[in-house]
Amino acid sequence: MKKNAAVFLDRDGVINEEEGYLDSLDKLKVIPCAYEAIKLINESGMKAVVISNQSGVARGLLTEEFVQKTNNHLQIILREQGAFINKFYYCPHHPTEGEEPYRQICDCRKPAPGMFLTAARDLNIDLELSYMVGDRFFDMEAAKNAGVKGILVKTGYGKELLQGYGPDKVTPGNKPDFIAEDILDAIRWILKERK
Repeated sequence: MKKNAAVFLDRDGVINEEEGYLDSLDKLKVIPCAYEAIKLINESGMKAVVISNQSGVARGLLTEEFVQKTNNHLQIILREQGAFINKFYYCPHHPTEGEEPYRQICDCRKPAPGMFLTAARDLNIDLELSYMVGDRFFDMEAAKNAGVKGILVKTGYGKELLQGYGPDKVTPGNKPDFIAEDILDAIRWILKERK
């Protein structure tokens, strides 16, 4: 059976605006060009897969049920615009914050590749043909760890990271393959690159 290519998408700061810990559906604001971008992924035959760290669960700021509710709500909003996510994955863990069972070193929290590997098994994905779009350097490191190409967007934390501010720094192990203005610019680059 032929394997699928995928575009792995970070959620907060890439599809929807970065709001810190997204703990209310009222804070969920989709970046306008994300509808067209995800629709382009859908039309290309690639899988659109969300891969998201949600350490707010470990920190006690939100529940796993709320993360799932948020993802379901996002899917409804996207479908109203003719776009959809094939599958959502999230990591609720944190290595040093919160209580068990959420306080742990796991293989799913980016930059570890666990969510990519699970998605590859679930959706028959060829990681070598796939891409990651994120707004943090650890998204790019996760991409490298999973064997996919990484695209850093200037939305979310991306712009301030590129100016040398923000929570993570560029290293040889997390350099993006491409820097895009936003998710739509990233997807257009991917589609050109695949030709």
